[in-house]
Amino acid sequence: MKHRPRPPEQDDLLRPRLVDMIDPRHELVKLAALIDWGVFEQEWAGFFPSHKGRPATEPRLVAGLLYLQHAYRLSDETVVARWVENPYDQHFTGETFFQHHLPIDTSSLTRWRKRIGEEGVEWMLTQTIQAGQKSGVIDEGSAKRVAVDTTVMEKNIAYPTDSRLYERAREQLVVLAQAAGVDLRQSYARLAPRLALQVGCYAHAKQFKRMRKALKKLKGYTGRVMRDLRRHLDDIPKGGLRDRIIAKLALVSQLLHQQPKGADKIYALREPEVDCISKGKARVRYEFGCKVSVATTLDEGFVVGMRSFAGNPYDGHTLRPALEQVEILTEQRPELAVVDRGYRGHGVEATRVLISGTRRGLTPKRIADLRRRGDALFAVLGACGHNIRKILAHLRSWLAWIIATLRSAQTPIDRKHQTFITP
Repeated sequence: MKHRPRPPEQDDLLRPRLVDMIDPRHELVKLAALIDWGVFEQEWAGFFPSHKGRPATEPRLVAGLLYLQHAYRLSDETVVARWVENPYDQHFTGETFFQHHLPIDTSSLTRWRKRIGEEGVEWMLTQTIQAGQKSGVIDEGSAKRVAVDTTVMEKNIAYPTDSRLYERAREQLVVLAQAAGVDLRQSYARLAPRLALQVGCYAHAKQFKRMRKALKKLKGYTGRVMRDLRRHLDDIPKGGLRDRIIAKLALVSQLLHQQPKGADKIYALREPEVDCISKGKARVRYEFGCKVSVATTLDEGFVVGMRSFAGNPYDGHTLRPALEQVEILTEQRPELAVVDRGYRGHGVEATRVLISGTRRGLTPKRIADLRRRGDALFAVLGACGHNIRKILAHLRSWLAWIIATLRSAQTPIDRKHQTFITP
């Protein structure tokens, strides 16, 4: 159901007001005034088409919590717990009186992220860009000169090994069979874990012939459980559990039949869409996740675009969508884009593209621009957190300068009788 508007606050002499507890010069107070919170109520309303059920949480509260979470790199539980203790966080999310209870359950943030999707968080990134322009962190024309680069948004998965994947697939099939009341011929609950451990010992001792033999046997255990459960599909009534079993059987079958260098290889059963990406880094050869394109302003390093790409595409093929996103979010078409050599053959003609290593016919200013590259961040919300941190740092520096100026203008007698509250 759509969110319910915040009721008008009534004066209560027994409750402390936030404006009486906080410093109006604090950077979070100033940032709250720079963001147009009404945009979220207007644009996110389309994600709640139903008019039935319990009203949704107020959009400003959710947007403010997401900003704080990614600005300070906090988990869902930590940002909600910090909100109860911090009056500045409560003021940032639109509260008038100090609250002593949790604003929402932590699971609500997960549901909100799934509901608003990529379009919803792009509105959050747009508001950080506009707040950066209002605060003076970036100029209005900064988005016309950008640096574009790609990085890997790593997934929180264990390092993929065949023995681990086979054992995890067998365990999940056995659990589903028990939930459906299917009596398997043999679950290998004793033999399979012991064999998976033995595969790792053989690999550590470099006894690869024994390792391959044990791995083949472990794969056979998983295949037997899969085929046994498949034979009982007709006995399982239709419903959500049967659909889950069918999807799991298809995934395990793909795992057992995949080639070592196949295009659709599975690296994690929990997230089958994970790709293996090689970025040429010395510290780690491969990273497991998805490719992300990052666009930052060339002068200030302010993130003006962040987009993920599935399937590990070539860097040059990601440049056009990345520049289109920058134009949509900033309403300005980039005139200059600085990239590395991985973008050769990009095919972009509307924007001038400078490729690192190409200096023939360039001015010293353009050569200096080639040395600037974008920071590697994780996702659009990570970009919002990056921008929020830059805005807060800018506001904090201005506040320190104002306080120092006022203190230097005072006489020694005035300094003795007057103090300033610093954040």
